[in-house]
Amino acid sequence: MSDTAETSESSRESRPIPPHPSAADMERSIARLRPLTALISPTFSHTERVPTDDRPLLFVGNHTIYGMLDVPFLYEHLYRNNGIFLRALGDHAHFSVPLWRDWVARWGVVDGTRDNCAKLMEMGECILVFPGGAREATKRRGEKYQLIWANRLGFVRMAVRHGCTIVPFAALGAEDAFDIVMDADDLLRSRFGRLIQGLGLRRDMIPPIVQGIGATPIPRPERLYFWFGEPVETRDVVGRQDDAEVCTQLRDAVRTSIEQGIAELRLTRAADPKRHWIPRLGDMLRGLRK
Repeated sequence: MSDTAETSESSRESRPIPPHPSAADMERSIARLRPLTALISPTFSHTERVPTDDRPLLFVGNHTIYGMLDVPFLYEHLYRNNGIFLRALGDHAHFSVPLWRDWVARWGVVDGTRDNCAKLMEMGECILVFPGGAREATKRRGEKYQLIWANRLGFVRMAVRHGCTIVPFAALGAEDAFDIVMDADDLLRSRFGRLIQGLGLRRDMIPPIVQGIGATPIPRPERLYFWFGEPVETRDVVGRQDDAEVCTQLRDAVRTSIEQGIAELRLTRAADPKRHWIPRLGDMLRGLRK
């Protein structure tokens, strides 16, 4: 799953919007994910808050490390339970990599330009955006589950322009699957720093080196927890996308909601007898015997 980022503030040319995957493609994808879903056993709180007949929707959440461990389960849950196929806004860098760009496009990921975001909203789509973008997915030490949004307002301005309802959500678990051995700052200070700089990589795209199971980078099978907040309406301020005060207030409301969701999920996880993988593995094996 691609790393999704905030709608670009640049005026770069947009790549075409790929079509939705077919229902058969979605079913095949879900089938491949099923063994992992059984082991991870993701939980979802307050799915009833997701609007049923309000379109377009903009799902806004916290980006977890690498941005790939939890998003497929969010896709599956909303597709299965709400009939929603998310259109993720992807960082432009993903579309410059041969083969990878074809894979993400096949699953409906869209180059995250303002033009493409506007088209998706006009089409009444359900859009996924992480305002923290690549920088939030390439966490440094001490940044676990932090929102790294700086002063970005792009996603709010697009929602206000189109009267799009914002659905805040929070995700917990993926960032406990790894320990960061070296983050981007460490790598740039290391003997490989000049080589990395010579490759021309954006600083916010340098991934950390991590350790998961044992000394390997294989992620630990942490249980994943998702939470949906109350929708944030923008219809009362539609057309006021250039009003910085209005947009800042909406952004801060969304941010506060997500941070509240993360806090609630921490409490949920602390009380969960199946947080650890051994009880869940037992459930998984019993399910396979049936």
